[in-house]
Amino acid sequence: MAQAFPSKPLRIVVPFAAGGAGDLTARIVAAELTLSLGQPVVIENKPGAGGVVAASTVARADPDGHTMFLMSNGTAVTASLYNSLPYDTVKDLAPVSTLGTFDLAVLVPADSPFKTLGELVAFAKANPNKLNIGSINIGSTQHLAAELFKSSADIDVQIVPFKATPELVGALRGKQVDVGVEILGPALTQIKAGAFRALAVTGKKRSSALPDVPTAVEAGVKGFQASSWNALAVPGKTPRPVIDRLNKDIVAALAKPEVKKKLADLNIDADMSTPDEAAQLLASDIKRWGAVIEKAGIPKQ
Repeated sequence: MAQAFPSKPLRIVVPFAAGGAGDLTARIVAAELTLSLGQPVVIENKPGAGGVVAASTVARADPDGHTMFLMSNGTAVTASLYNSLPYDTVKDLAPVSTLGTFDLAVLVPADSPFKTLGELVAFAKANPNKLNIGSINIGSTQHLAAELFKSSADIDVQIVPFKATPELVGALRGKQVDVGVEILGPALTQIKAGAFRALAVTGKKRSSALPDVPTAVEAGVKGFQASSWNALAVPGKTPRPVIDRLNKDIVAALAKPEVKKKLADLNIDADMSTPDEAAQLLASDIKRWGAVIEKAGIPKQ
């Protein structure tokens, strides 16, 4: 089967609307796979229900490698946040490779009295429930990262979720919230324009876009590490030789300097993996975010 693969056009089902970082990542990779596989690779946007609509489409597709799913850490969150799903996240979706990672940032207005994350944490400890932290939708990576910050720093603060990033940005600029936790990419323009100050980034290492900003762990908040990631997955029963062929082409695409640059321009670090490594990442994030959801008392949907 692997020798005959691919035998027809392929599609990547994306759980986001067109134009966002996830969608653009999928399109960059799809263009490379079209060249290497010799068949068109098209994008099918299916936003809605926390990615459940798109994931269900792929889980039910023929397991022949011609239908892929743009998986993300949101897929892991959904597995923990929903009481039941029309698919088994681990059994019915087989990760092929990670594509990229992008970090979040802890933000304050430029004229905030807090110059470091340590100062913010010290104030919060001395003044319980005096600070509020803005994020977006309950159950989003940003919201759960804010909850993780709260528990990792052992502080009592109010977390205020907004509908989307523009609302959060407006609230932070208008000082309706004291602190914001948001994906770094959308916030970078505001940081560079001098509207916001980044106190920390949440990845394993400093961001190349903000090399002077420490990670949250460097800033003294142990355990506060949270990154968004994207990966490609196929239906769970797809033969391993087909998965390995796709992995080979994805890894080769992500290794190209021009592809790395295109992703870097979106503030995404190209990050390829083996299928097993991608599966381990999914499993560990399901466990990790499940614990955060349970500790924060977020109702299951």
